[in-house]
Amino acid sequence: MFRYILLFLAALPSITGFAQQRQITREEYIQKFYPLAISEMERSGIPASITLAQGCWESQNGNSRLATEGNNHFGIKCKSDWRGKKIYHDDDAKGECFRRYAHAEASYIDHSNFLMGSSRYSFLFRLDPKDYAGWARGLKQAGYATDPSYSERLIKIIEDFKLYLYDEYGDNRQLASIKQEPEKKKHEKAPITQTKTPAISRKIEMRNGLRTIVVAEGDSYESLTKRYKLKDWELYTYNDFAKGRQPRPNEILYIEAKYKKASKQHKQHVTDQGDTMHYIAQLYGIKLKPLLKRNRMKTGEEPAVGQIVYLNHKRPRRG
Repeated sequence: MFRYILLFLAALPSITGFAQQRQITREEYIQKFYPLAISEMERSGIPASITLAQGCWESQNGNSRLATEGNNHFGIKCKSDWRGKKIYHDDDAKGECFRRYAHAEASYIDHSNFLMGSSRYSFLFRLDPKDYAGWARGLKQAGYATDPSYSERLIKIIEDFKLYLYDEYGDNRQLASIKQEPEKKKHEKAPITQTKTPAISRKIEMRNGLRTIVVAEGDSYESLTKRYKLKDWELYTYNDFAKGRQPRPNEILYIEAKYKKASKQHKQHVTDQGDTMHYIAQLYGIKLKPLLKRNRMKTGEEPAVGQIVYLNHKRPRRG
């Protein structure tokens, strides 16, 4: 028995090292949770940048004990009206009661509800929804955190990681229909025609980790090819369009090759009215042919409403 104890103790450093390697980075945290932040912004009006910055800081990028064991990403304490599960943790005092959630999504939803349901935060909802600095300072003013530099911490995270870009998503189909960004911004995800008329931007912007542009009134494939120094076949190929089709105003076009499958966080897409396979391919930055093949579909075949489209793995054969 003593020998086994020694072996276990000898293995502890490597076990500890493995655990440390599993810490996620801030970039990984943002990529994992930005859809939740956007979804909650559209439901509540709280800027996605603020929600993400708070999640990063409060949860130590998802690595804190509260986040890993209690799915609590915002350090929300129990309070007298909390009837859910609890987790105890040392904070301002020893062994304080914090809310425990079944999953991270519940934490994000409760964070929005917490801010919406308290009168002391009500003034924040009168701010410009893109005024992340005002929100950050207002949260500190309202007493969200005791850290005197809390607002500056949030603003720094937002600006360092350009989280303000997520505040530009203004439609409940946030991955597909995105408002264009003001001059300094760049990074968001999605394709397809805008549903709202945006201010036209000629900047190269990131969506799905790929470079994209937004078509302006009067643009043609010829003019865009010349403007961005592309070969005459590239825009057609990258966007799965037949040669000769002209771009439409506010349409989002990829200017580099799309992926063969979606990112890990996007496994399936449940189709809505009007969804086509091309729309879904643009939505997730996937090449159309591999997407069709993955779903055992032929060119020109379209999904039914409510159909599951597989984005990463092959659609199971019907038994």
